[in-house]
Amino acid sequence: MKLAVDAMGGDYAPKQIVMGAIEAVKKYDCEIVLVGDREKIEAEIKANNAQNLDRLTIHHTTEVIEMGEHPVEAVRKKKDSSLVVATKLVKTGECDGVLSAGSTGAATTAATLFLRTIKGVDKPSIATPLPTKDGLVLLLDSGAIVDSKPKDLTEMALMGSIYSQYVYGIDNPKVGLLNVGEEETKGNKKVQATYPMLKGMNSINFIGNVEGRDIPTGMADVVICDGFVGNIVLKFAEGLAVTLLDLIKDAIKNGGIFAKLGAVLVMPALKKLGKRLDVTEYGGAPLLGVNGCCIICHGSSNAKSICSAINVANEYVKNNVVDRIRDSIEKEEMLANDNDEEK
Repeated sequence: MKLAVDAMGGDYAPKQIVMGAIEAVKKYDCEIVLVGDREKIEAEIKANNAQNLDRLTIHHTTEVIEMGEHPVEAVRKKKDSSLVVATKLVKTGECDGVLSAGSTGAATTAATLFLRTIKGVDKPSIATPLPTKDGLVLLLDSGAIVDSKPKDLTEMALMGSIYSQYVYGIDNPKVGLLNVGEEETKGNKKVQATYPMLKGMNSINFIGNVEGRDIPTGMADVVICDGFVGNIVLKFAEGLAVTLLDLIKDAIKNGGIFAKLGAVLVMPALKKLGKRLDVTEYGGAPLLGVNGCCIICHGSSNAKSICSAINVANEYVKNNVVDRIRDSIEKEEMLANDNDEEK
């Protein structure tokens, strides 16, 4: 796999991005093209003694899309930005995927504009993995579509199910619709309109409505929702994980000698818990629905997170996710047409 990495996107670019790419080239079977300011990237490569890595190359650009810029305007005006050029490398077939920790809106816009959406998909969606007590749950959309329509939600369900099956190896993934109650009649008009559409789909294992408290239990393998809601759920989960770990540390620190002695005994378990709750372990989130692999990372991604995200891209390409989504959409449309003719 050959991946174009936006080396200038993110709070800690290019240092952490370059360090993550260096680690990934050593760890995974892939080539990395670092897109951005050559001088700055070379300085980071030299600082990490990685000048001799033949699977790590640089594609020079002169512009950067900043976090505060309007996504559509920035993508159209800054044609030589690291994000735009990296995305175009996928469009031309020079690279198999693109990864960025920069502006989510700009990354989504660039992928939609240059890679286009898969036939049958109106809008792409971001699929973010979250830890559960037994594994992972895929939450989508987590920020690409802040005002989705019922049809968008059905597309998310199909794409999330495909990704969960072929990347995470979950047979017949359970798909839940995020709502304020389990009953079919609950929710706003959008959710109420979506429920029967999901229920009538042949290509997914729809289990009905799930509530916010059901997400971490693993009741569903895929949870779909509006991007506005999904992004709030995601940010809340991230903040809660950090707070819980801090509370545990404070309780041990202020609990006296017995608390400290007890902490020594449970430290292996606490480290394992910390790893499960650490967002850097899961890397980036795929933008499902575009004709190509696009991985979106958190703006505060460090080297570890970038390395993990590159592995996500590796799995995405290796498992032919785009083709599988395309085939499933065509199959669903054919089945829907057959049902309409029978009626």
